[in-house]
Amino acid sequence: MPFKRPSLSRHWLLLAVAVLLSACDLLGLGPDPRIAQREADAKAIGAACRNGLRGIEDCYALNKGVNKAAIYAGWLEMDAYMRENKLEGQRAEIAPPGAAPAAPAEEVVEEAEPKAKAAAR
Repeated sequence: MPFKRPSLSRHWLLLAVAVLLSACDLLGLGPDPRIAQREADAKAIGAACRNGLRGIEDCYALNKGVNKAAIYAGWLEMDAYMRENKLEGQRAEIAPPGAAPAAPAEEVVEEAEPKAKAAAR
């Protein structure tokens, strides 16, 4: 039995399928953007903790349920930036949970009487 050579159209079909499958990002099959957003948020949390002079353990405790690896990456990134630019952090103070915030002092403002009323008396 002689060997039958595949047709040229079959080669073109395989080539077309390979090209279409290589562009999966165009079909919306790429990574979920919400995952990238959560990672960026976690890195921002880590950077804010470092800028607030919080230890990494405190940062983890305050942000339970957030990706610890991304928090650490953000913390390290901010640490390197602050050391490179010789920046001091700003102490962040938060009230313990359950504690009522301090009430602002009341300010009494007295309105001056209009001149017309004062003259009429």
